[in-house]
Amino acid sequence: MAGTTDAQYLIDVWSDYVCPFCYLELPLLQQLKRELGDRLEITWHPFELRPDPEPVLDPDGPYLHNVWTDLVYPLAQERGMHLKLPPLQPRSRKAFEAAEHARVNGRFDAMHEGIFKAFFVDGRDIEDIEVLVDIGADAGLDMDDLKGLLDAGRYERRILDAEQEAADIGITAVPLMVLRKPRWRLSDGRVLRGAVGMEDIRRGLKMLEMNT
Repeated sequence: MAGTTDAQYLIDVWSDYVCPFCYLELPLLQQLKRELGDRLEITWHPFELRPDPEPVLDPDGPYLHNVWTDLVYPLAQERGMHLKLPPLQPRSRKAFEAAEHARVNGRFDAMHEGIFKAFFVDGRDIEDIEVLVDIGADAGLDMDDLKGLLDAGRYERRILDAEQEAADIGITAVPLMVLRKPRWRLSDGRVLRGAVGMEDIRRGLKMLEMNT
């Protein structure tokens, strides 16, 4: 997971496409990337909160409605984002497979944001291969290639290996970021848990300089 560029800072992010707080971190990191350019390298990693056979949450249950009312909607309003509680709770492995294919083909950012928007803005089923193919087409991917690899589960092993690596280093919840300098191990980085604000991220990057 080490950086492969000449970036000054590395941020590793673990997230799930069905986690609204992960989506709420996206514009902050996009803004930071615009500000720092090549000085910053951001790598997103897969983390399924409820992989099969764990039960998914009830989209009509009180737990999700309370979380969205008390936490998600206020934070979305604060950050100028328009999210709505999706009408379903899909599993996210196929979405991660699609995103990995996009990463390999240099279209990760567009696919990554597209999956989040499809679920949290449009309420689409991101477990549905046809939905993912539509998102991929908008992101500039070949539709037939994407459908074929998703049908075949070509990237599933890569996703499972990445999630096992996350488990091995003790990650149990997302969003989670590790801020570090190039050539630092993940264990040497600064960990930020949850939907942190921009000032928290900036402060974390400044702390890296103090520990250099």
